[in-house]
Amino acid sequence: MTAEFETYTGEQADDGYDPGQLDLEDRQALRRVAGLSTELEDVSEVEYRALRLERVVLLGVWTDGTLAMAENSLRELAQLAETAGSVVLDGLIQRRGRPDASTYVGAGKAAELADLVRSTGADTVICDGELTPGQLRKLEGVVKVKVIDRTALILDIFAQHARSKEGKAQVELAQMQYMLPRLRGWGESLSRQAGGRVAGGGGIGTRGPGETKIETDRRRIRARMAKLRREIDEMAVGREVQRGQRRRRSVPSVAIAGYTNAGKSSLLNRLTGAHVLVDNSLFATLDPAVRRMTLPSGPQCTLTDTVGFVRHLPHQLVEAFRSTLEEVGQADLILHVVDASDAEPRSQIAAVRQVLSEVGAGQVTELVVFNKADAADPLELEALCREEPRSIVVSARTGAGLPELLAEIDRLLPKLSEQVHVVVPYARGDLLARAHQEGEVLREEHTETGTVLVARVPPGLAAELDRCVTAVGSA
Repeated sequence: MTAEFETYTGEQADDGYDPGQLDLEDRQALRRVAGLSTELEDVSEVEYRALRLERVVLLGVWTDGTLAMAENSLRELAQLAETAGSVVLDGLIQRRGRPDASTYVGAGKAAELADLVRSTGADTVICDGELTPGQLRKLEGVVKVKVIDRTALILDIFAQHARSKEGKAQVELAQMQYMLPRLRGWGESLSRQAGGRVAGGGGIGTRGPGETKIETDRRRIRARMAKLRREIDEMAVGREVQRGQRRRRSVPSVAIAGYTNAGKSSLLNRLTGAHVLVDNSLFATLDPAVRRMTLPSGPQCTLTDTVGFVRHLPHQLVEAFRSTLEEVGQADLILHVVDASDAEPRSQIAAVRQVLSEVGAGQVTELVVFNKADAADPLELEALCREEPRSIVVSARTGAGLPELLAEIDRLLPKLSEQVHVVVPYARGDLLARAHQEGEVLREEHTETGTVLVARVPPGLAAELDRCVTAVGSA
């Protein structure tokens, strides 16, 4: 068995080696250093701006819901900013029916924001929403520092945390999709129309509309996006082959999905003894991790740790990560992990289910797992369990509730294999080959009359073995 698909034996190694945490140390060693000046890059020679966030002020528009919900959304934005390596200095919320079409917030609040930026020495403003190109440009003109929105911040975090080739390609594609409509014109100095005396009608070969610099940038971005899509599609083929092999072997699959920082990787480590990176930060996991686990009744299944979701997850990311999120849509069971200690677990559940429906996983059997029970309010937990009948309460940190979780997974997964104990005649070597290919051979012994086979196989193959061979008893 390869290192990628480790089987949980009930014991975890205590040799001090944890590759996931070594990965965490390496990641933290590359975080941005607070206090260095942030300068706007000239984007005329690149496809998108590389964000370097340091001292930031947050800005939110409260359009609906309660004040507590708006404040929680801004606190989550602060967590996102800190995950990106920034220092959050202050935050403002404005109550409006809808964001201002010009500067996102009203003119008075924009002026107040500019004063706050000057007094705190901030170099970046992060808005809790997605800004239009016009809003971005107008607000930057008022506050005189770089302005980004929630989408750009999440894209920057993904760019920091992507490790695999596919993950990096997916993030780059999402960044380009976001930046394409936001490329700025840089005036006549960037025009690729002929210079010199064109205005006076002079210059052979210089007449005509030509191509402006921004048009060149857009063409380059579209060409790069097309190449990235081809590469992602090619990499998705390999993952589909692996899924096909597991389906032929009738190995049930369980996908772990949920809000970011809900404890999905911690749960995977607890259930399988893996060493997947665990960090108390948002979007610590971007690349799917697949591990094998033995169920209480005997058969095995695979557990897939997926990227976390968040409120207002950028549609560019959903589209770019669609091939990866297909793991969730093709699973036999979804473990929907929820942080039970969060201030708004219900809104987290709604946000996750919205993304699941977008990737075609809305019809997959779902088991809600309320994690972090050791830090949650017992009364709130009881209310959540009443609202979600198919749910279970666990703590990945302490291990509480994990035996019950395993039993529930075993009960909900489809029974895709049957154990057989038969003697296969040598003339039916094709059945023996299918048992190796589609099932799990537990024991094989050659005798005078045929091959004694003890294996777990799909129901169809089990029925064919019963018809064509002599059964010698149950295992």
